[in-house]
Amino acid sequence: MSVRLDHGDVDLDEVHEINVTPFIDVILVLLIIFMIAAPLATVDVSVDLPSSNTPRQARPDKPIYLTLKTDLSLTLGNDTINRSALGASLDQISGGDREQRVFVRAGKTVPYGEMMTLMNELRTAGYLKIALVGLEGDTLQ
Repeated sequence: MSVRLDHGDVDLDEVHEINVTPFIDVILVLLIIFMIAAPLATVDVSVDLPSSNTPRQARPDKPIYLTLKTDLSLTLGNDTINRSALGASLDQISGGDREQRVFVRAGKTVPYGEMMTLMNELRTAGYLKIALVGLEGDTLQ
């Protein structure tokens, strides 16, 4: 029995095909890792927004306070107003100056969606300078 070890030509032909199986395996493993890690990256934290620990800001001479009560009624200064008359009431109290800052107050139990609706109504009325009022907490050191 004889075996021929010489295949004739010494030069081997080049293979121009890429083996993509290991590449696909790595991509699938990375996909699985990201699918598992993505939901873990989100944070669910309860937030108590009304308190603040920033230093006290200088108050203007005649501040415009807009209060959103727990029953979702609006008070501008000390007067209760309708939501439909918000823009006209703000124009009247500010003298038409839409550059004045509006201080918005709301209770802790007011839904966040209602607060955002009020902010959007202020924006459509042309009042873009809005400050949120909260209780003073401990100042930062």
